[in-house]
Amino acid sequence: MDWALPQSHFKIEEHFSKPKISVGGTMWTIRPWRGSVYPQKDPMRTWPAHYGKQFGNIEFNATHYRIYSPDKMASWADLMPEDFEFCPKFPAIISHYRRFNNCDGPTDDFIEGMLALGKKLGPAFLQLPPQYSSNHAEKLFRYLDAWPRDLKMAIEFRHPSWFNKESDWIWDELAKLGIGSVISDTAGRRDALHMKVTAPFVIVRFGGYDGHDSDSIRLKNWASWLSETNKVESFYFLVHQTNSVHTPYTCIEFADLCESVLDVKVKAPNLYLP
Repeated sequence: MDWALPQSHFKIEEHFSKPKISVGGTMWTIRPWRGSVYPQKDPMRTWPAHYGKQFGNIEFNATHYRIYSPDKMASWADLMPEDFEFCPKFPAIISHYRRFNNCDGPTDDFIEGMLALGKKLGPAFLQLPPQYSSNHAEKLFRYLDAWPRDLKMAIEFRHPSWFNKESDWIWDELAKLGIGSVISDTAGRRDALHMKVTAPFVIVRFGGYDGHDSDSIRLKNWASWLSETNKVESFYFLVHQTNSVHTPYTCIEFADLCESVLDVKVKAPNLYLP
């Protein structure tokens, strides 16, 4: 396959110096990390704090399945260092079940929980259902129009219709609202690697293949892309690997590339190895 990144399309005018880059995974309850990412004998209740010391962000999928109380969200935030950021996933009750109908209550509750994360709140991201096509764009944008402008959020489009030329208008609309567009980098959906940048922050969901050579090629492409653009203020690299086992090594490799190519220090795991 041709792993090169497509041409970039920037919908913003701002310019920045070196971007702030953070890397992370999708959860902290990964048992195979015991003895490498986490100390061998430390109990599971300590793993969130260990995760925060090792990674710079987390794709916080827990909020997709349940809206947590502000107290619970604050307790997680308290475990993390000052430089850590949560990227909460929108609750499924909003995106998948109610599909943006009568969502004022769940949205308010979700926002209240996010605000409890304080300075450790990164951009939230809204993953659309795979069958949610661009035919429903009007309903989606009615929901987005009411989203608080001071809360960063991005959308992950999944249905192929969003990437057709007929849907090009959506990227300009997102830019007007200050809403980002999640970029997905996987082998099977190269259309989702759309390279439309609609906000100064970029979320990339990187689907890896457990250390296959293609992972390294794509990581180098992203490091080069970051070195060539001055339109990104913050860059969130969210790594997906099979059962998350290889995620720490992918994060380490990308952090090393960012330091060598961009001269930017990125927090990545310092593994406990025998």
